[in-house]
Amino acid sequence: MKIRYLVLTAALSVSATAFAAGDGAALFKQNNCGACHAAAKKTVGPALADIAAKYKGDKGAQAKLEAKTRSGGAGSFGTMPMPPTAKSASDADIKTMVAWILGQK
Repeated sequence: MKIRYLVLTAALSVSATAFAAGDGAALFKQNNCGACHAAAKKTVGPALADIAAKYKGDKGAQAKLEAKTRSGGAGSFGTMPMPPTAKSASDADIKTMVAWILGQK
């Protein structure tokens, strides 16, 4: 009986992660992040793949990037400042977008 619950819990976790990944892409687009960031090449801001590569293995990357996304800033990828994310984006939305970005390859 316990094994069934473990399998069900694992299945739900995987589908929740997949759902969040899809939401990350939609939220990225909805919040106009694509105006400065592209998936594989640098535009005004760094490529999503470059961001993911830079922070790969960094246990604090999620929190760092959530703060940077919310408040904006400069210096991580050059001198071009990133503006803060609009207040209409919730902290949960930012968390989802950052997780999606960190999953890029």
